[in-house]
Amino acid sequence: MGGTEHLTVTREGATLVLTLDRPEAKNALSLPMLVGLYDGWTAADEDDSVRSVVLTGAGGAFCAGMDLKALAGRGMDGEQYRARLRADPDLHWKAMLRHHRPRKPVIAAVEGACVAGGTEILQGTDIRVAGRSATFGLFEVRRGLFPIGGSTVRLARQIPRTHALEMLLTGRPYTAEEAARIGLIGHVVPDGDALGKALEIAARINDCGPLAVEAVKASVYETAAMTEEDGLKAELARGWPVFDTADAKEGARAFAEKRPPVFRRA
Repeated sequence: MGGTEHLTVTREGATLVLTLDRPEAKNALSLPMLVGLYDGWTAADEDDSVRSVVLTGAGGAFCAGMDLKALAGRGMDGEQYRARLRADPDLHWKAMLRHHRPRKPVIAAVEGACVAGGTEILQGTDIRVAGRSATFGLFEVRRGLFPIGGSTVRLARQIPRTHALEMLLTGRPYTAEEAARIGLIGHVVPDGDALGKALEIAARINDCGPLAVEAVKASVYETAAMTEEDGLKAELARGWPVFDTADAKEGARAFAEKRPPVFRRA
């Protein structure tokens, strides 16, 4: 299934599950993790049998951000992966979803710490579920750093500007309930249930027409910065071809015949 020593890849039906797997460090980002993430996004994009992706963390945490010891020059696990970074200097940004948007829906299942780089990766996901004790925040300014994973651009486009600026400028932690209230996450569930809820949402997505799902996701993002007039034109260009697919015809047939549709990505 791929993966690295800090990134586990599994399948749950048509869902690819990527698990940040460095629990002793609260899943702080490492070279093996970044390489594994990049490879996971690539695998999901290239495998038509994958209809959704769930991103989660092992050991009761999501991601505590960058390994600050490594940033201070004390080394980082996975030196054998440096050749990958040299071959593609943008690899870490793609891994963190700063310079890459997967074409399949990505659902985040968050337990425990989701701070700094964890909150930055979160902003690259599409649907977000968190356990009640999860913690969010962008702590970079408290350490004299800049949240360069995209947060000064994305956050104010995803939640109200006043909340985005408070999160960015104070570096304070946010509870799951508060994160849901300001719109950073969509579901708060009992601790330990985030992955189950994320897989439940993924299963519902997987039951839908994959060409339609991917076109809808693409349209939402590509029209986000357009005027309404331009966005509506782009939506027609993206959406009309879906109606000509065999899957669209199958969906209508299945509805008339009162049976589940069998979509074939055609």
